[in-house]
Amino acid sequence: MVFRRLSIIPSMHFEILVEDASGKIMLETLVPRILGPKGKPHKYRIINIQELKHRTMMRMPRQLARTLPWDAILFETLAQQLKGYGRSLPPDKGAVIVVVDADWHDPLAFRQQLEDLAVPLDPKPLYMARLAIEEGEAWLLGDPEAVIAAYPFAKRYVLEQYEQDSECGTWEWLADAIYKGGSDHLTAIGYPEIGRVKCMWAKRISPYIDVETNRSPSFQEFRRGLLSLIPDTTAEG
Repeated sequence: MVFRRLSIIPSMHFEILVEDASGKIMLETLVPRILGPKGKPHKYRIINIQELKHRTMMRMPRQLARTLPWDAILFETLAQQLKGYGRSLPPDKGAVIVVVDADWHDPLAFRQQLEDLAVPLDPKPLYMARLAIEEGEAWLLGDPEAVIAAYPFAKRYVLEQYEQDSECGTWEWLADAIYKGGSDHLTAIGYPEIGRVKCMWAKRISPYIDVETNRSPSFQEFRRGLLSLIPDTTAEG
């Protein structure tokens, strides 16, 4: 009798919590290229942290919600979510991945703060924190060919001068490359227009991104981390 070795990859469910609406749009395109189509074999849900944060603020006294810094609300929101996942998502069945912008934080220290949120939990979920450095737009700029494919009129000299994952005002850099009037014009308009435009960039550029060759170290750290959560077992039969 000949025994054949079969590779079996158990189905996992991933809860991916991302910084904002534009990040969700981007990952809805990129995650299937990393994990494969939804349900084949893995399932995943991508959640906008901003929506969760608003729910957290609604439960707080109004004055407190207005005065707390963003990080404090973020940590409170994630702590509550992780507590729930610890009860509902067994580590052998799924994992939680949080993706936020590094912004002005020290990346190593900020990531450690995020990962420490799960330390006191019992039960605790399988959990990983990842950062977009400096901002989510760094992952779009990580594939300049994708930017040009989406925006053929992009200023290539601006894209060429970008230092990947640098602290430079990342979304502004992308705006200077592809937005009429550049970042100065968009900044003058302000929010919510900035958010709308960032969502448009994510929607248009993401379909062209090559996840394996993307030049953003923080994106590749996210990609490798996501893949590392998939158990790989073998069975003989």
